Amino acid sequence: MKVKYKNKHTVFPYLKWLIIGDNIFKIISALFASTILLLLGLMVYELIKGSWLSIQTFGLDFILGTKWDPAISKVFGALPLILGTAVTSAIALLIGVPISLGVGLALSEYIPKRYGFVISFLVELLAAVPSVIYGLWGMFVLIPFLRDYIYSHIRALFGFIPIFSGPIYGGGVLTAGIVLAIMIIPTVSAVMRDLFMIVPNSQREAIIALGATKLETVKTVVSYTRSGVIGAIILGLGRAIGETMAVTMVIGNRFQVWPSSLFDAWYTMSAIIANELLEATYDLYVSALMNVALALLFITLVINILSRLIVWRTLRLVRGIAKE
Repeated sequence: MKVKYKNKHTVFPYLKWLIIGDNIFKIISALFASTILLLLGLMVYELIKGSWLSIQTFGLDFILGTKWDPAISKVFGALPLILGTAVTSAIALLIGVPISLGVGLALSEYIPKRYGFVISFLVELLAAVPSVIYGLWGMFVLIPFLRDYIYSHIRALFGFIPIFSGPIYGGGVLTAGIVLAIMIIPTVSAVMRDLFMIVPNSQREAIIALGATKLETVKTVVSYTRSGVIGAIILGLGRAIGETMAVTMVIGNRFQVWPSSLFDAWYTMSAIIANELLEATYDLYVSALMNVALALLFITLVINILSRLIVWRTLRLVRGIAKE
């Protein structure tokens, strides 16, 4: 027997209110999501406003300038700071990414789960350590150890290479890169471990059924999560670029165009802001430091945009191969 309903709201009296509730929830969610753009816009506005005097005074010469003299000539250039930030971050990635990849693969593919849980907990615990603790440890433990037992041997073996020659102070570019590598390893390895663990077991079983070795299986797992691995690396790079306290405490804080070697002291963008902001006694000095902060924000945004493009392109290629 077929029943006819005159009005759907008679049968479902709450349907109308459910639809209204969904729309209200959608609008509220969109408003909360838009606050991210609002905060970013306010941040950019305040940095541009604070650095406008420096932008008007120096223009592009601020980015390409190599002199920082707030006392006498009152000339400011940020190129050595940008280079110092880039070099220390690159050293951190060169050291930290292979170790993070090994930790992630060990926890997901080799170590039994009952032991891997404990190691994973310890790795994630390292990510929660404040950066100032890493800086103190670097000053009182790592610097004396590297100066007395490691750097001297490196200079003896590779001293003919300019970057490994020169006097050894303990603190410097290489030390800052090592500390940054130690700081990014917990975060990057934890992300990589989660990526490798979500790979379906059917992928592993399929490659093993074809006679693959354990090493070949691991290569397949890494290839399956390639885009995520790139994202994890960029995440570590973002932390290395913006790190302040630990780098400030171990890099030596010397403003120069290019250090004589990796053992020499240098400066980074975040370190000079932390060191000199309270010492800025006139408007142009403060504006120059705000300009450094604006450049640092711009570099971070560019890196994140490029990482998203790389991940998007990788996913597109993988999906194209899967369709074929």
